[in-house]
Amino acid sequence: MDIILSNSSGKPIYEQIADQVREQILSGALSAGDALPSMRVLAKELRISVITTKRAYEELERDGFLDNVPGKGCFVAPQNRELLREAQLRRVEDILAQAVDEARKGGFSLSELQELLTLLYQGDEL
Repeated sequence: MDIILSNSSGKPIYEQIADQVREQILSGALSAGDALPSMRVLAKELRISVITTKRAYEELERDGFLDNVPGKGCFVAPQNRELLREAQLRRVEDILAQAVDEARKGGFSLSELQELLTLLYQGDEL
């Protein structure tokens, strides 16, 4: 499990961990039943406090991404594909809302924004 922390990020460290684990689950890099490193091991690898890793794992468990089995560790919870898609859609909506706000501030028209989105979306195909 690869986690990269940034001190210059505006996000707290526990959020960075939770976001990256969540992303790995959503992308399929981590599958249902996969074991995560113990809180202590992860804290040692990342050189952070165990309290920070505990907070990240608790958030992921609360959101239904992890199952904590006492005495055995944390495992990726079975995911409902429809719920995963809905969570991803919410994330895209949030990001697009920010883009729309920036476009309005810059005085861009809806057609300019649509054209830019089309170019960006098709960019991987070109």
